[in-house]
Amino acid sequence: MNLRASFSPTGALPRAALALAFALVALPGQAQYKVIGADGKVTYTDREPNAAEGKVVPLGNRAVVQPAAPEPDLPFELRQATSKYPVTLYVASTACEPCNAGRQMLKARGIPFNERLVISAEDSEALERLSGAREAPTLSIGTQILRGYAAETWAWYLDTAGYPRDSKLPATYQYRAAAPVVDRRESTSARVDPRAEARTQQPVAPAPAAAPGGIRF
Repeated sequence: MNLRASFSPTGALPRAALALAFALVALPGQAQYKVIGADGKVTYTDREPNAAEGKVVPLGNRAVVQPAAPEPDLPFELRQATSKYPVTLYVASTACEPCNAGRQMLKARGIPFNERLVISAEDSEALERLSGAREAPTLSIGTQILRGYAAETWAWYLDTAGYPRDSKLPATYQYRAAAPVVDRRESTSARVDPRAEARTQQPVAPAPAAAPGGIRF
């Protein structure tokens, strides 16, 4: 595993880029199935589809990014951001200084997030399908994927998603315990073609250039 240095991004983006950066698509909150048609089109439904409609992927136990229900005890500003752009941090289960720095940055800013551990080969494969690489830390904000830790780049995307810059978390808030990327009850047969996933993504304006720090598995 190679440790890479982190550099601060430079330059400012035009205001128009802010509007483009988070044209992200949230999955329907009640959807229980993802259907990938023969043409690669992805749809979501709460009824059980049949095989003739395409490849069916149950959503109940998948470890990919899903829209989170708003936390009832969070201030309005945070509830808005977490309901639209939930944050998930993917980290290595071994020593990883960039992972620790990313976690500390999110907590210092008061960002509610889920933490996923890359423990097994299956976890590594799932992370690669999600992000296109096996690198920790990886941060997802809605459907935006950021590989490697770059503090200013992460902050830029969190700002754009509407997260407050100063912590608004209640004093009683407790972060959930970290869990493996892949739910061990998940069937290994329910695989998603990453090319089909990519076709569902909206174009996102680039963040300021940065050389993120992280480790590769």
